[in-house]
Amino acid sequence: MTVLRERMKTDLTLRNLRPTTQETYLRCVSKLAEYYMLSPDTLTEDQVREFLRYLREEKKIGPSMQKVYVAALKFFYATTLGTPEIVRSLWAPKVPKKLPQVLSGTEVEELLGTVRKLEYRAILMTTYGAGLRIGEACKLHVADIDSKRMLIRIRDGKGGRQRYAMLSQRLLVVLREYWRVIRPAGPWLFEGREPETPIGTDAVRKVLRKAGVECGLSKRVTPHVLRHCFATHLLESGTDIRTIQVLLGHQSIHTTQMYVQVSTLHVARTTSPLDLLGTEEGKVLG
Repeated sequence: MTVLRERMKTDLTLRNLRPTTQETYLRCVSKLAEYYMLSPDTLTEDQVREFLRYLREEKKIGPSMQKVYVAALKFFYATTLGTPEIVRSLWAPKVPKKLPQVLSGTEVEELLGTVRKLEYRAILMTTYGAGLRIGEACKLHVADIDSKRMLIRIRDGKGGRQRYAMLSQRLLVVLREYWRVIRPAGPWLFEGREPETPIGTDAVRKVLRKAGVECGLSKRVTPHVLRHCFATHLLESGTDIRTIQVLLGHQSIHTTQMYVQVSTLHVARTTSPLDLLGTEEGKVLG
């Protein structure tokens, strides 16, 4: 598997896939080899299909992870081995779309106030205050904070895209306090255990999860929930949906529009046609 692994790794790199995606795809193919205790280039179409059935029905993996396995195996057989016929019949299951869970402004305030360590409070406030993905926040450079233009530069967003996020006045105050106390050596704004590495995402998730428990929140709290809160709270405070799309770095407006469904204020502010019947405004109904 070593030679094949190196070939696949080279192919993944040449396709410019992100390091996390590369590792995930390699791991999926390794699981296939482990299941049969055979080199995956010796397997048949039926064996690959049986492996996917095993993952779904016996390992009980969800649709999202099934979709990842299908993508990884298709890449391996079609690109690395040049045998697309083995995976041509594979299809990725539909992943049910769920509305994101959102905290109220009061809950976010309480949650952030519960985080005692300055470095973790600073990075979580950055995640919420600028609507960043946790990986984006962890990999910020000191030079990415532009206090003159009140912007945060995102160097390596989803898909390798760059963008600018907002830098709020309150966040700037916290970051300046963080800089004064912690004095990161750079280039990373939020350093890991070693100054030459950024803080790990798992460490931030653990701290946030603990804060959620301390606050007594029944909702599941993750860094991505803070990003959802950022978008929903902006929408509820009157920010245009297109502006939110740009701030979040969404390629499609359809992705951003899910926050309209999440916003309870938007639902509450909408007038029912029942209330319009027999009124001047209701004449448009005929």
